[in-house]
This record gives sequence, structure tokens and C-alpha cells, in this order.
Amino acid sequence: METLTEKDFELIAQAQSTIRRNYDGINYDHTVGAAIRCRDGKIYAGVNVYSLHGACAEQIAIGTAITQGERDFEAVVAVRGKDGEEIVPPCGNCRQILYDYMPECEVILMIDGEKKKVKAKELLPFAYKVEV
Repeated sequence: METLTEKDFELIAQAQSTIRRNYDGINYDHTVGAAIRCRDGKIYAGVNVYSLHGACAEQIAIGTAITQGERDFEAVVAVRGKDGEEIVPPCGNCRQILYDYMPECEVILMIDGEKKKVKAKELLPFAYKVEV
């Protein structure tokens, strides 16, 4: 586990800003915001899309970055609530996506009441991996 840097706090602020602009307190269609930072410093954000088979905020942010040609990811965070006051861990599906696409990417989490970073691959022990 690593301590957060100033760039990590800026990433959290970007995720919070994203959910503040998009939070849906009536239908609860958009309740989580995420931001991912690439090695070149660019940040991409997303919000969850609620539906029968919705997509998590992390998936939207990752997809946006990949659509723009990014392939080298440094850190990711997801926040929940009207003001993004709660840092939330990735769900199981997101953990698998992080493992598949960016196992070395750092994930910002709350651990024992403190903001910390862990490698994405550490969030999914005994991960399913396709051998080609």
C-alpha cells in the first residue's frame, strides 16, 4: 500500500466534480463518479449508467480513455454520493477489467480509514486469466 500524492488528490477531486455535475438523486441513475489518470497525465472521467445491465463509472472512464487511444494507465478512483464524499472500491466485474487491462494501475481506496493505493492486480487474487 502506498500513500497518496498531490496528483492522486487531484484525481479524487476530478471524480468528485464529475459526480457533482451528474448526480441523480431522483431516479438514482448516476450515483458514482470515477476518474482514471494515464501515464501522460491526462485524466478521463465517467459516471455509472444504471440499467438492467448498466455500466460502472470506472468502466465508462476506462472506455472513454481507450476510445481516445490511451493504453498506459497510472491510477483510478471511484466516489459515491451527491458530493462524491465516499471513496468506493471497484466491484468484482471492474476488478476483472482492471486486472485484464491494467494490472499495474494503482487503485485509490479507503483502507482502515485512510486513503491508500494498491495495484489493481492485488484486488483480485486467483484471477481468471485467458492464456493465448
